[in-house]
Amino acid sequence: MDYLSPLDASFLDAEDEDPHACLAIASIAVLDGPAPSQADFTDLIRGRLPLVPRYRQRVRRVPFNLGRPVWVDDPDFDLDFHLRRTALASPGGDAALEGLVGRVMSQRLDRDRPLWENWLIEGLPEGRWALLSKVHHCLLDGVSGTQLYKLICDTTAVPRPAVADHWEPRGGTGALDLTLDALGQLARMPFDQARFVVRAVRSPAGWLRRTARGLATLAAGFTPTAQTSLSGPIGRARRYALARTPLADIATVANFCSVTINDVYLAAVAGAFRRLMVQRGEEPVADAVRTLIPVSVRARGQEGMLDNRLASMLLLLPVELDDPVRRVHAVHQRVAQLRASGEVEAEAALVAFADLEPFTPVSMIIRTALRVPQSAITTVTTNVPGPDQQLYVLGRPIREILPYVPIAERLRIGVAVFTYGGQAAFGVTTDFASVPEADEFAGFVTEEVALLREACRPHGRRAPHHHATVPAGAPAS
Repeated sequence: MDYLSPLDASFLDAEDEDPHACLAIASIAVLDGPAPSQADFTDLIRGRLPLVPRYRQRVRRVPFNLGRPVWVDDPDFDLDFHLRRTALASPGGDAALEGLVGRVMSQRLDRDRPLWENWLIEGLPEGRWALLSKVHHCLLDGVSGTQLYKLICDTTAVPRPAVADHWEPRGGTGALDLTLDALGQLARMPFDQARFVVRAVRSPAGWLRRTARGLATLAAGFTPTAQTSLSGPIGRARRYALARTPLADIATVANFCSVTINDVYLAAVAGAFRRLMVQRGEEPVADAVRTLIPVSVRARGQEGMLDNRLASMLLLLPVELDDPVRRVHAVHQRVAQLRASGEVEAEAALVAFADLEPFTPVSMIIRTALRVPQSAITTVTTNVPGPDQQLYVLGRPIREILPYVPIAERLRIGVAVFTYGGQAAFGVTTDFASVPEADEFAGFVTEEVALLREACRPHGRRAPHHHATVPAGAPAS
């Protein structure tokens, strides 16, 4: 059986427990025109299906929740159901695209079918069109999404031929089959747990101490933040806003301050939150905004796997600081402290151990925790490095790729950045009713980058003293 990991399944559980959440991630590729016909578009995706087996599989729960959900082939797979087409009203600018993305991403994917949709969007300026790829988070993370682009798209203007397809839906996934396999998994579990413990005991000296220290840091990250209007109950509708800046500007600041690109991005987001709070008449105190930062923990050789391989850091953004350069160094130092604490490794160890536990109690713990309104995390911020070469779809070049990150669990704002073709594209997701300032917030982020870039010019101020640079990780949604 092809089981979901506990982490993959947690995204389904989180959506089940929050009636206002749609936990699909997305990206929007903008291409030169003309837009392909629906027949050509369908043929393209059909010719790539063998490369993405998940596109013809749906999730099925094991009877009595005896085991993790499984991926099963959909015997009634209908490609046309997953390929949608629409057009923006003239003149088709960013505002129209943002409104459409917000509406599409407010709607949940059909759990009775494979959990993805592709939307071909016509009517963009300059005769361009867009391809919105919407995939449930239980299927993949941001790094996997980049791999998905490499599977679907071409690296030259000459399209690759369709992949030979001999797919036939596999059987053996009836209720009795799933139950028996889950019982077998339970019977083997004590032996798997024993092997895990032996590996832990044989780990290099200090691993257990580092893991324990990381768990303590992780626990501290769940202390409540100051009460603000930035978090609270959310509805089902979403707003989406985008902004762009040259990646070279962020890199210039990173080089000047001897920090990572991700540090600069997080500092710009911190500045945007500070501006929003001041605009709302709220005091940007030190413990007002804690962000969840997904971090890829993919081992060598796992880069091409379409699944979730994530841990996270819980970082207090320095919204209390009014100087943008000081915010950069504060972010850098706080990230360095979190990395030194072993927080990411400790969370990864928890996820690995959950894989060796009976799914029923694991799922019950997750669902119970989700029923308690959380007050520790204000936002999610994710940074996904995009493909490092020009990509094409049916001979049309992709000019930019725009990211979308979902929100849930009282998180009213989520921010993603996707780098491709020398551009950093920011996608801001907000709750429609409680955060109508989505466009303003997106603009604040790029304005903060511009302020930092200006401060790093030769006539600008010097960067203050800071600690040594910590190598960047690979954050992803």
